[in-house]
Amino acid sequence: MDFAISEKMETILGMIREFVDKELIPMEPEFLTNEFRDMEPELEKKRDMVKKMELWAPNHPKEYGGMGLNLMDHALVSEALGRTPIGHYVFGCQAPDAGNIEILNLHGTPEQKDKYLQPLVEGKIRSCFSMTEVEQPGSNPVIMDTTAVKDGDDYIINGHKWYSSSADGAEFAIVMAVTNPDNAKYMQASMIIVPSDTPGFNLVRNIPVMGHAGSGWSSHGEILYQNCRVPQSNLLGPEGGGFVIAQERLGPGRIHHCMRWIGICTRAFDLMVHRANTRMMAPGQPLGSKQIIQAFISESAAEIQAARLMVLQAAWAMETKGHKEARKEVSLIKFYVAGVMQKVIDRALQVHGGLGMTDDTIIAFLFRHERAARIYDGADEVHKASIARRILKEYEGKNIR
Repeated sequence: MDFAISEKMETILGMIREFVDKELIPMEPEFLTNEFRDMEPELEKKRDMVKKMELWAPNHPKEYGGMGLNLMDHALVSEALGRTPIGHYVFGCQAPDAGNIEILNLHGTPEQKDKYLQPLVEGKIRSCFSMTEVEQPGSNPVIMDTTAVKDGDDYIINGHKWYSSSADGAEFAIVMAVTNPDNAKYMQASMIIVPSDTPGFNLVRNIPVMGHAGSGWSSHGEILYQNCRVPQSNLLGPEGGGFVIAQERLGPGRIHHCMRWIGICTRAFDLMVHRANTRMMAPGQPLGSKQIIQAFISESAAEIQAARLMVLQAAWAMETKGHKEARKEVSLIKFYVAGVMQKVIDRALQVHGGLGMTDDTIIAFLFRHERAARIYDGADEVHKASIARRILKEYEGKNIR
């Protein structure tokens, strides 16, 4: 494994880091106190700047206006952008659009690509991914109540979804629904494009998460699909192929998430160390002179470095061996990096004391917003159990002394 960064990528990363520091981090106080729709004009100006710098949509196909970076290079970009909550949006690679773009690029028809993929990559529209259900375990995507029943040339969709991220203002949703209930359990559901102006697509609310509902791209929607009729030509990939497509989407998505989390760790770490150096407990005695704070700093530095190398190794494995062979590595980073991020943010908040509880810094936002990392894309416990079963099977029949 060679994790050396090319000269071209070093230049790109340097430009991104400078942009984040000079243009985006100063916007965070406004981000913390305003609705997305109020900030959208200013964010669009920043997006235009990114496009002029030719740094737009780093991981998306060149033929549609992206940079076409491979998984390893985009992992590094995700880390650089993760230092601010608005980084990925301003650079056109935010979830869930990034995953939806991958699905459309791999499985969309020419007509679907013209209508949805092209404007999505260009940042002219937004989308959402509608899989998780209110009454079913989100970590098991083969258990699903939402149905899509054929009627003539159409599907009629009925179901209750939530955590359909960014549904507020999205042009369309990619919906997971059962189309083939008699198939084997992994071949029952399909992915279907549902425009948000379709009768029967009902955005019930933006779900309040830790006291903040959000709006636009930063929201999590609860949606009722009530006799929602769409043409069968809106099917993505083969009928019954929804689970397989979802796994294709989730693998690279977990790499992106984990490197974004490393960026968050780095930001929280920087704030923690700065606070330790500048907060005085007594004349001539900075907070960082206390042994417990020094332990916070050294443990965080080691854990961030370990997490970063684990993610890069997983990205390398996925690129060289494929998603199936890299499943173990991807599951390991999913729960490990999320845990490291939680610890680093918590330590940073603790070092800031009462200030850390306020929105005068970004730390409180990170604390409440990133707690979900240990739940979405498979709860920690699911990944741990899956890995343990795989390891136990590997050891079966071995004579260990």
